[in-house]
Amino acid sequence: MGRLFGTDGARGVANSQLTCEIALEIGRAAAYVLTKEQHHKAKIIIGKDTRISSDMLESALTAGLCSMGADAILLGVVPTPAVAYLVKEYNADAGIMISASHNPVEYNGIKIFNRYGFKLDDAIQDEIEAIILDKAVELPTIIGGELGNVTTCSSAKKDYVNHIIDSIDSGVGGIKVAIDCANGSASATAHELFNSIDANCRFINCEPDGVNINENCGSTHLEPLIKYVKEHRCQVGLAFDGDADRCLAVDEKGNVVDGDHLLAIFSSYLKGKGELSGDVVVGTVMSNMGLGEFAKQNDIKFVATAVGDRYVLEEMLEHGYAIGGEQSGHIIFSKYATTGDGQLTGVQLLNIMRRWKMPLSELSACMTDYPQVLKNVKLSGKVTTPFTEDSDIMTAIKKAEDILGENGRVLVRASGTEPLIRVMLEGKDSELLEKLSTEIADIIKQKRG
Repeated sequence: MGRLFGTDGARGVANSQLTCEIALEIGRAAAYVLTKEQHHKAKIIIGKDTRISSDMLESALTAGLCSMGADAILLGVVPTPAVAYLVKEYNADAGIMISASHNPVEYNGIKIFNRYGFKLDDAIQDEIEAIILDKAVELPTIIGGELGNVTTCSSAKKDYVNHIIDSIDSGVGGIKVAIDCANGSASATAHELFNSIDANCRFINCEPDGVNINENCGSTHLEPLIKYVKEHRCQVGLAFDGDADRCLAVDEKGNVVDGDHLLAIFSSYLKGKGELSGDVVVGTVMSNMGLGEFAKQNDIKFVATAVGDRYVLEEMLEHGYAIGGEQSGHIIFSKYATTGDGQLTGVQLLNIMRRWKMPLSELSACMTDYPQVLKNVKLSGKVTTPFTEDSDIMTAIKKAEDILGENGRVLVRASGTEPLIRVMLEGKDSELLEKLSTEIADIIKQKRG
């Protein structure tokens, strides 16, 4: 992870950690690095989510881009995957999304896509960081008619929605679906999208006010959606996060269908159509062991990457795989998208339910979960050395690994987007997992909390 950019762009508390000054410098440095080989006036598109600080950061970024002679095209409130798709569709030189995804309203972030709609690789991010933090390059001063212009794009939402609609060949037959937009980016597109595919829609948490994004709703707080699905007898519930790049589902009985189960459903469907390239599904080291078991039982190969949809995508691109994602609901369909796309995931799921004429509970039953315990330990911010250099913490982890043996696993890692250490244990004995995970988390709290 870099000094400014984490695993998913630059992120922090808006106007405190992620300031207007930093946003302006990111705009300047990104415009320079991403367009220095171009021989035309650069064009960079900017999208944002609904949090109150997004307007502020948009203004700062736009100023930085224009000061380097790049034209800025403002898309307004759109999902992150819309920016990734439209940057290539609009023949732009880069795309920028202002969002902190599933994080609370006080956070915001800046995520940059190259001209092909892919997240920047580490080398380019390092180059941008070096300009901002080390003054590695003296940026030119642009004056007069060489400065950039700012325009707004009124067609962005419709162009993105039509792209998702085109991913299926017909409507979904009036499936009754509850949709939780997390008071975020999906609020701008979900109505038009899901009504256009003949879904019988019920929308909740779809009235953003600048401060209610992700607040007790969306993919990180599924309780309201579960309650709504059961009370209104919906066939399925779909929950997005703040920037709508992830999707989790709820079946007709109120059970959560996470990203691992979605991957099992999608890979099975694609294999049946002969479209599961290499007969491979790509997950991460955080994927439930049950996904690997499902794959083995269905003559599918499961490939695990490091945590982060960028690493999933890298593996997919290198080998031409069709489907991959994370337990958190980042699902990538390489045929249609260059990043996780929550609404595309939702549409594809409804399409399978229609085609196979099966309730989601039956579809999801193709995979059986291993018990899994996840604890997040908040860091104090005072410790700069990695937790892996602490002998007490590593001893506790080794002890848990020895006890679980081949019947489970231990994964402890630092979050790439928040000041947390995540402790995940998986195995067959839930009580043992709870005991061991608590022991590890308690030691981390003592030493790092």
